Amino acid sequence: MNMIDTKDALELYGTRLTSRLLLGTALYPSPEMLRAAFEASAAQIVTVSLRRESSSERAGEQFWRFIESLEGVRVLPNTAGCRTVKEAVTTAQMAREMFGTPWVKLEVIANDDTLQPDVIGLVEAARILTEEGFQVFPYTTEDLSVGERLIEAGCDVLMPWGSPIGSGQGLNNIFGLRMLRAYFPDVPLIVDAGIGAPSHAAHAMELGYDAVLLNTAIAKAGDPEQMAAAFARAIEAGRLGYKAGIMPPREMASPSTPVAGTPFFEPDDD
Repeated sequence: MNMIDTKDALELYGTRLTSRLLLGTALYPSPEMLRAAFEASAAQIVTVSLRRESSSERAGEQFWRFIESLEGVRVLPNTAGCRTVKEAVTTAQMAREMFGTPWVKLEVIANDDTLQPDVIGLVEAARILTEEGFQVFPYTTEDLSVGERLIEAGCDVLMPWGSPIGSGQGLNNIFGLRMLRAYFPDVPLIVDAGIGAPSHAAHAMELGYDAVLLNTAIAKAGDPEQMAAAFARAIEAGRLGYKAGIMPPREMASPSTPVAGTPFFEPDDD
């Protein structure tokens, strides 16, 4: 079930998608739960960590066969856990060989507590990978200058964080995210990380973001399948609201009830 009208398809590196929800594949209690959540979400892209799949050859093979069995899914390998440019580039090269795709979600982590991107290393790694023919989805901050350098490095997509990975805090810097959207009106922007509730995803879409990537909020939910369906509907609602044109907030009250035809009484002079 696709939640978005095909006329409003999302295009990423020439690939048209009818779903604006990207899903991670970690932390699910079972493959069956992951499959149920994935089908309920109607997502068409899954992120897969090469490190996780390489930790055990047999387990990795089984997991890859499972991912292949998901109908209509495109894999977005990621460099999760990489802390240097060299590490991220090498991981991306291995992922391309394993998964047979030029797509890579590029992560270069700077801090173990916040998992904040190392934006300097990120730009350097992005430039190296795009020169090698990769189509890079960089996990970054909402910083405009970093966004400019990533685009100069060859990235067609930006993935700013909403808040720290796995925190579930939602969108911590609305001002920064709004500015980024206004500054790059034609660049696909995907909020990545920090989304904890369907309302957070709806808010991102109401700001004009093109998609949302999340994992923990669904994987660790009491009912992942139901939560996946909730996120799919929240993203659809946020997108429709953005396209419809959300009214600007006002400082003061404004009557919403028409006054025309309202009966009134004049003082009786008699």
